[in-house]
Amino acid sequence: MHVRTNEDLQTALPAHPPKLLDQVRSVIRTMHYSYKTEQAYIDWIRRYICFHHKRHPSDMGAEEISTFLTHLAVKENVAASTQNQALCAIVFLYKRVLKIDLPQFDDLVWAKKPKKLPVVFSPYEVKCILNKLAGMHWLMAMILYGAGLRLSECLRLRVKDIDFAYKQLTINNAKGDKDRVTMLPEAVIKPLQEHLEYVRLLFEKDLHDGYASVELPFALQRKYPNAGKELGWRFVFPAERISTDPRSGIQRRHHIHESVLPKAVKKAIRECKIYKHAGCHTFRHSFATHLLENGYDIRTVQTLLGHKHVNTTMIYTHVMNKGGYGVQSPADNL
Repeated sequence: MHVRTNEDLQTALPAHPPKLLDQVRSVIRTMHYSYKTEQAYIDWIRRYICFHHKRHPSDMGAEEISTFLTHLAVKENVAASTQNQALCAIVFLYKRVLKIDLPQFDDLVWAKKPKKLPVVFSPYEVKCILNKLAGMHWLMAMILYGAGLRLSECLRLRVKDIDFAYKQLTINNAKGDKDRVTMLPEAVIKPLQEHLEYVRLLFEKDLHDGYASVELPFALQRKYPNAGKELGWRFVFPAERISTDPRSGIQRRHHIHESVLPKAVKKAIRECKIYKHAGCHTFRHSFATHLLENGYDIRTVQTLLGHKHVNTTMIYTHVMNKGGYGVQSPADNL
């Protein structure tokens, strides 16, 4: 007679399926979504479930989704982009994780999407802000303004992406998972070369301390297993401390935190007594606007910014005719 051992019992019992949010994380990482997108989607799915008293999403449908999204627009008065993000997260849950097709949301109340014009610094304001910054903060702000980068693109710059000979930057895996090439301002070349010497010394210290690893996108870690030992893959703006990767759990040096430069820029804006609702992204708006004011072709600006459609770039023409479409006020004739 065969006596069933604990091993036999464990084999016979079905394994517990992973929790719903763990399933969401797994699918998101399989599809190579960014960590910020993962955090946002998980948060919205959790809020959706809690709103309906922790009912399982498979037991709910279009009616419950419409109720939740309408609540966001009517009761919580969220912006249209916020409501759209919540909808994207929920649709991802049903379509990609639960494999459930959703009907149209005919009774959904959509948040109003305002037509906002970008805030732009004048050249004098840009100069004032830059004069209030120093060191790495100044260098990053100069690249944002001088090359038209988004903050996330600047943070993810690697040493190999800088081409001093051709005076250009290569932006990899930007918004929409697109690559592009943009200019490297001549004014930052020498300071950037000096900064990269600091990056090299920090890199050698990390190798000596046993931190021969760097975060790589997608499956490049398997393709380039020795990338951590190459300076070219290191971030241009490294963090001061070693940190633990939230996904892999590996300890290594990442780029500086995304909140560091915005805090410094906000402080500089206050010191310059600029009362516009502005921040790091305003440098990108100013880059595009000032290029157009200087007579550069809008298609060139579109390429440098990485816009898919020229209509997106056209919004920067709003300040081309200064002072209300270039019309002279009758008050000036008095």
